[in-house]
Amino acid sequence: MENTPKVDLRSGIALGDLADGGIVLGKVEAEEVILVRRGDEFFAVGAQCTHYHGPLAEGLIVDDTVRCPWHHACFSLRTGEAVRAPALDPVPCWRVERIGDKAFVREKLAGPTPRRSSPAKVSAGTPASVVIIGGGAAGLAAADMLRREGYQGDVTMISADDSPPCDRPNLSKDFLAGTAPDDWIPLRAPEYYAERHIELVLDSRASSIDVRQKRVQLEGGRQVEFGVLLIATGAEPVRLDIPGATASQIHYLRTFADSRAIVAKTATAKCAVVVGASFIGLEVAASLRARGIAVHVVGPESVPLERVLGRDVGGLVRDLHESHGVAFHLGKTVDRIDGSRVTLSDGTRLNADFVALGVGVRPSIALAEQAGLAIDRGITVDAYLETSAPGVFAAGDVARWPDRHSGDRIRIEHWVVAERQGQVAARNILGQRQAFDAVPFFWSQHYDVAINYVGHAEHWDAIAIDGSLAARDCAVSYKRGDRTLAVATIARDLQSLRAERVFELTEP
Repeated sequence: MENTPKVDLRSGIALGDLADGGIVLGKVEAEEVILVRRGDEFFAVGAQCTHYHGPLAEGLIVDDTVRCPWHHACFSLRTGEAVRAPALDPVPCWRVERIGDKAFVREKLAGPTPRRSSPAKVSAGTPASVVIIGGGAAGLAAADMLRREGYQGDVTMISADDSPPCDRPNLSKDFLAGTAPDDWIPLRAPEYYAERHIELVLDSRASSIDVRQKRVQLEGGRQVEFGVLLIATGAEPVRLDIPGATASQIHYLRTFADSRAIVAKTATAKCAVVVGASFIGLEVAASLRARGIAVHVVGPESVPLERVLGRDVGGLVRDLHESHGVAFHLGKTVDRIDGSRVTLSDGTRLNADFVALGVGVRPSIALAEQAGLAIDRGITVDAYLETSAPGVFAAGDVARWPDRHSGDRIRIEHWVVAERQGQVAARNILGQRQAFDAVPFFWSQHYDVAINYVGHAEHWDAIAIDGSLAARDCAVSYKRGDRTLAVATIARDLQSLRAERVFELTEP
């Protein structure tokens, strides 16, 4: 659509030229705008998603919302509000006027304003304060939604990181590859926290939670009292004890500081070993290749990502990386490291100026466990993301929740899931009783190939491929019996959105 001349929407569009659910990409003065029809109503909103500037003209209209084709953010056509992550900011709106058989886009409207809680509602049960443990996706999304919903009590975010909440998916992708500058990485500007009266406590680790006294103890001695608590502590990388390895040689990737440390190593490095053929490990490999570094990937599996995507898609991913010069050593592990020499379990010796490890993560549940909360390979929560202790919620990588779509209790380490859980938890903290029923979604980028995945399939008995893996144009369905559990797509963004919608409408 980039090369298509933009329609001047101020000059009007014939009503008959826009079907119900249709989208016209145009312009209003210098701004790109989409005009959307829903029944007899017409809406005009900004044409770019506020997350990564995805083209909303190529998205999906659902009721009175538009969904971004890239990462499934969702915006209200009526107000422009970002109603579902990963976008947090609204798109602009314009007034549309119908005259005769045409619709004209007029002036830009004021953006959505935060809702305000009435004094009666506050006194009837709204907490006096909210404390969030964790400075990641779920924590920030929750704090943001609390303020958007008009909550005026104290909000405190306690983060063990030394930098404000950041765009973690970018740390293994564009930032590490050198195509995203530092200022792209913070999710919010420094002034955001002051303007919204969110106390952000960095480089501080909570040491204990007293559920009865409603108090969080920090390692530095400070105590923080809460009316309601949200635990969003995320996950920690699985760490390997490799004989001979020194701390300066080994790099994990979880924080902004971790990614910057790897970037610093690339300034002089010529070769690296990536341990783990996981999504993170392979994205790191792709980013290092973009910097011209020779990369060896070591992993115990026979096919990368086979457990998540199956053998055929995993084979495609391997072929893609090999076409960019990555060397794989699968079915192997690292035996030891001696200086710049990495020895594998079969005796193979590889040169490496540094080693990056991406062998999985574990949920950070020690605090919750010590506090006596119910634990099941994660923090057990109900449909409203509340733990076994009233007034204590959990969201993100730590939460195991009852999934309406699969019928199972699941815990998922996806960025978009974490953000959406943070948003729902915030609403429930304010008493809205909204069940978390979003369809899980994630994306992974490998060079110029993006894989979008909706649904959740831990086990399947059949895989159906629509299209061509070789042509990198396909939809892959993971099935159990006659039921589709998940769909992975390559170069079929609209089909991914439609699959998500089908999952939403399918009864369990």
